[in-house]
Amino acid sequence: MFPKATEMTSTKAIISAAASAAATVMLLRSVANDFIPKELRQYVYFKLITLINSFSSELTLVIEEYDNLNQNHLFTAAQLYLQPIIPPNTQRLKISLPKKENNISMSLEQNQEIIDTFNGVNVKWKFISREERVKYVPSPDLYSTMPVNERRFFELSFHNKHKNMVLDAYIKHVIKKSKEIEDEKRTLKLFTLSLDRMTGRRGDAWQSVNLDHPATFDTLAMEIEEKRMIMEDLERFVKRKEFYRKVGKAWKRGYLLFGPPGTGKSSLIAAMANFLKFDIYDLELTDLRTNSELRKLLISTGNKSILVVEDIDCSIDLQNRIAEARALNPRSNRGYNPENQVQVTLSGLLNFVDGLWSSCGDERIIVFTTNHKEKLDPALLRPGRMDMHIHMSYCSPCGFKMLASNYLGITYHPLFLQVEELIGTTKVTPAEVAEELMKSEEPDIALRGLIVFLERKKIEDEERKKREEEEERKKRESDENKATNEESGIKEAEVSQMQKMSNGDIKKKE
Repeated sequence: MFPKATEMTSTKAIISAAASAAATVMLLRSVANDFIPKELRQYVYFKLITLINSFSSELTLVIEEYDNLNQNHLFTAAQLYLQPIIPPNTQRLKISLPKKENNISMSLEQNQEIIDTFNGVNVKWKFISREERVKYVPSPDLYSTMPVNERRFFELSFHNKHKNMVLDAYIKHVIKKSKEIEDEKRTLKLFTLSLDRMTGRRGDAWQSVNLDHPATFDTLAMEIEEKRMIMEDLERFVKRKEFYRKVGKAWKRGYLLFGPPGTGKSSLIAAMANFLKFDIYDLELTDLRTNSELRKLLISTGNKSILVVEDIDCSIDLQNRIAEARALNPRSNRGYNPENQVQVTLSGLLNFVDGLWSSCGDERIIVFTTNHKEKLDPALLRPGRMDMHIHMSYCSPCGFKMLASNYLGITYHPLFLQVEELIGTTKVTPAEVAEELMKSEEPDIALRGLIVFLERKKIEDEERKKREEEEERKKRESDENKATNEESGIKEAEVSQMQKMSNGDIKKKE
């Protein structure tokens, strides 16, 4: 029943031998670290691993975070791909909440492993991180570098007979799934120019906030047919990458939104971004100093983005006036003058929209807005630069019904007919209608207030129209009187000349 003395002695001997061997190994390791050069130790270790691997059927692919000094996109794809397949029984996980993000980011802790199955084949992922000598890699803003002293990489291991399948099919599967995960987790951003760009400090040229604008095509106060046309055009654009490549065009599309203020141009841009899941870059041309700066900003924008230039007529007019004044008076350039530093020109803008620099990036949409389309240079309006012109007009009966549904939660009311009749004869913007509907949550009160506003607006429009007609009549009468006076003056001059000539002939005869 009880262990024999010989068995206990044997166990003690084994434990003693193991302890002695461990101590010997530790001693040898200490001696090796003290007397054998690091390079020689690494060489021996490498040869030993190579010898062991020669007897193994396992193949390992190493996916580094950086390829030389460039970001390895396959490493990022692996990070995204592994997040949803982390086993629930994993003991250690690394989580974080990136700045200005809403979603928690989850990743593997150092030396953690995951087994994945693809087409019946098991592959093993392992994340490894090591401290190494500091090196400098390009910063995401493209204008500076950042120090990195950590070597991070994934090891992807599998049986070597599946090498072709992994390289040809599995890696493509990882990239595809990572893009889908990225799109699902993506938080839309609204970018504006960074102050660091102007002060000379190193940093990103753009600074961002989360784009939480709630506008969608379902809530826009536009004609249904017009919304459908825009949505179909956007869907067709994002699906035609190979078509653009085949015909030799940059994968971009330009939109011009024109119409009076308050007609929903900004809301339409937000709806486009939410529909496509694209970030927005708000570019203020009057903040730029050179065409070169414009190009740098262009190449620092991301793919799948909407670049917005609002009130383009004001920006271009300003630049052209200054450029023209500089050309006419070169001496005025001497000395410092902030206005003299503005050198973004129409030609620079056209090259940015449709020139060589417009191909720096894929899946880009450029949107210009203006209240006065007639002020724009025809060169900017042609297809290839502004491919689609969208007129943002005054509120229509269809737009009113959409606003009533959004703000009051109703699709019918007895007062609708009266409101629609007034809207059909009055120039009122969707913003003005929305402001009236926001004044009360009771449909009766809100609609009656809107009717009063529309009737007052109609009277004001009629009075303004009468004043304009009266001014036009007076101007026309003034022009006619001026023309009549000029004609009378010409006739009087002719009569006077004829009289002088006649008097001269009489004197000659005398």
